[in-house]
Amino acid sequence: MHKRYAIVKNKALEISRALILGGVIMGDVTMVRKKTLFLTRVSVLSVIAFLLMYLEIALPFFPEFLKIDISNVPVLIGTYAMGPWTGVIILLMKDILHLILKGATLGIGEFADFVIGSSFMLVAGYMYRYKRTLAGALTGMVLATVTMAIVGSLMNYYVLLPLYQKALGFPLKAIIGMGTKVNKHIVDLKSLVVLSILPFNILKGTVVSFITLVLYKKVSPILHD
Repeated sequence: MHKRYAIVKNKALEISRALILGGVIMGDVTMVRKKTLFLTRVSVLSVIAFLLMYLEIALPFFPEFLKIDISNVPVLIGTYAMGPWTGVIILLMKDILHLILKGATLGIGEFADFVIGSSFMLVAGYMYRYKRTLAGALTGMVLATVTMAIVGSLMNYYVLLPLYQKALGFPLKAIIGMGTKVNKHIVDLKSLVVLSILPFNILKGTVVSFITLVLYKKVSPILHD
């Protein structure tokens, strides 16, 4: 486990350097220190988020391909502490690490996680930037959860599920069948999205938001200068 953590951490540092090295080279000593600290924080949050992707929970009322994980908790914490686009960078690094070290869907799963997760982080992050209070954070989480649910539904209906069929040869009928096993009202792609994917993303957003609320005040001081 320690060896895997070291490998993941090194990969995260490499990706971080690639993303911000130009700015570090151009800056003065103070700027270099700030960006080094930024790099370290982003790398640590990315590694934690990646490792949490391994803790997946299958729920009996959702199809087997939908599993809850809390890997976006560190991403949301980073979003609130360092800004919405920093959250997107952490999310990107998390998904790149997953693609390199575990990817099994030709990048489709990581692409989906990044696009859908980014919609959450940007809405939550900008709302909190506008109103840095508990009410602002809660409002951002609610709006972000709704946004993620809508984006996730549209992405799955128009892009992701058809792409799984074309790129991986996984029949759409079989995917719908997984939904039918847990809910007899799921009979086609539209009902799969409305009755499974939509509520799944609402639940996921709610879980991530709740855990972040519990943890943020405890960990945020180490993420600020």
